[in-house]
Amino acid sequence: MLQDMAQEGLENEVVQEKTLSILELIFNGGMASTIIIGVLVVLLAVALFIYFERVFALKAASKIDKNFMSQIKEKIQAGKLEDAKVLCAKNDSPIARLTEKGISRIGKPLEDINKAIENAGTLEVYKLEKNVSVLATVAGAAPMIGFLGTVIGMILAFHQMATSGGQAEMGLLASGIYTAMTTTVAGLIVGIIAYIGYNHLVVKTDKIVHGMEANAVEFLDLLDQPY
Repeated sequence: MLQDMAQEGLENEVVQEKTLSILELIFNGGMASTIIIGVLVVLLAVALFIYFERVFALKAASKIDKNFMSQIKEKIQAGKLEDAKVLCAKNDSPIARLTEKGISRIGKPLEDINKAIENAGTLEVYKLEKNVSVLATVAGAAPMIGFLGTVIGMILAFHQMATSGGQAEMGLLASGIYTAMTTTVAGLIVGIIAYIGYNHLVVKTDKIVHGMEANAVEFLDLLDQPY
């Protein structure tokens, strides 16, 4: 009977040890750990906001009528430059704005038109990359901030051991150490999410930029043709 009760008590103890609450990990790590977790949550919110805002912005920027350049070509060859400008104004996209910039320079040397398109393209790329660098910063800073929280937790744990004259309970020390490690885990999670989001936005931006370059070349070739 006593053996069964002891066995049951041991099983209950094991079950209790396996129960681990995320909230307990966050709030039992001390003030420093809680503050760092809060900072990481803010960074995650900022990263997610920038990512989704840029995704929708890039999606809108990539929309362009497949027949846009052919319509522009027809109007330019017919000498209807104002109609071509109106068509560009109706398409709110970087490609349309670059084309409109080139149309407004028709009559000047081809080199000047090319330079005007390049300058306008630089501005459009800047708009496409707005706030994307913040994601790269979060991706690099979040893991370091999380590691800082772990280092602070380890320092406090060893300080407790030093001030207790070597009599500190190993259970309390272990609890403090694994609680402090949660900041590193949180920092890595935030950093990974921001890193993936950043690279996804870079790929989408590069795709739009390549489209801008291709249409700019097509437009300059159009002006270089006799009509």
